[in-house]
Amino acid sequence: MTRAFVFPGQGSQSVGMGKDLSEAFPAAKAVFDAVDDALGQNLSGIMFDGPDTELVLTENTQPALLACSMAALRVLQTQGEFNLADQAAFVAGHSLGEYSALCAAGTFSLADAARLVKTRGKAMQVAVPVGQGAMAALLGLEAADAELIAEEAGHMGICNFANDNAPGQVVVSGATAAVEKAVEIAKERGAKRAVILPVSAPFHCQMMQPAADAMAAALAVTEMKDPVVPVVANVTAGPVTSVAKIRELLVAQVCGRVRWRESVLFMKNQGVTELFELGHGKVLSGMTRRIDRELTGNAVGSAETIEAFLKSV
Repeated sequence: MTRAFVFPGQGSQSVGMGKDLSEAFPAAKAVFDAVDDALGQNLSGIMFDGPDTELVLTENTQPALLACSMAALRVLQTQGEFNLADQAAFVAGHSLGEYSALCAAGTFSLADAARLVKTRGKAMQVAVPVGQGAMAALLGLEAADAELIAEEAGHMGICNFANDNAPGQVVVSGATAAVEKAVEIAKERGAKRAVILPVSAPFHCQMMQPAADAMAAALAVTEMKDPVVPVVANVTAGPVTSVAKIRELLVAQVCGRVRWRESVLFMKNQGVTELFELGHGKVLSGMTRRIDRELTGNAVGSAETIEAFLKSV
């Protein structure tokens, strides 16, 4: 079977994340300590014990999810002599998870990846004043519907088709009034549900341009290496293997659409039969089954699931 490894994005976090890994495996604890050191904060304390009000701040959520993914990978490497280059045909990550995928593939050091996603989280948070932007999930509608609805709602302000997550699971993002209009239109067009999401900023839309500029500056001074495994990029749903292209696509990703459904189908069309979600939660594993029933999605992020994975290989 041909495997790909995928890395979760914002929305997968919860208080307690990573705690069992840290207690069970010294290699995982070393990752959490290294991220704390890189950021100069006790992020692991927020992850393990909360409060949730701190964890859900974008600047904390993003490095927290990266830390859990890298801790899971480090445990696989130390417990089972796991080598990503030998095991994976591709890696990919959902939104911020793309940084985890790139770190796993050797493009970024752990410390640099942590600092980058901290910068990304802060920049996204301040790009749009609170209340001026929103995101909405349009459930039961498809990509073509989201394109048309975003365009139609655009007369109320910026409204972009932000996430193509899975069949029947699309997201729009933009100015609050425009997104609220999109919700109205979606309900008229037969959406099963159309709901404003509890997020702190309108991610993956044109309003994030200040954050894209901040990431361009940060990436320009960060050491990067070509990945050891092709990375399927969010904004193209295709493979990328060179530093120059990765840098360009990571900047575009801040305002661009997360083409997750297409990314998963690309990997399947290249012969991938199993996707392993490295990190906290199982959001991507659930999406995998919705995207294509022939694909197997497996969450590998707890001490129990890591041990089961190592037995399987």
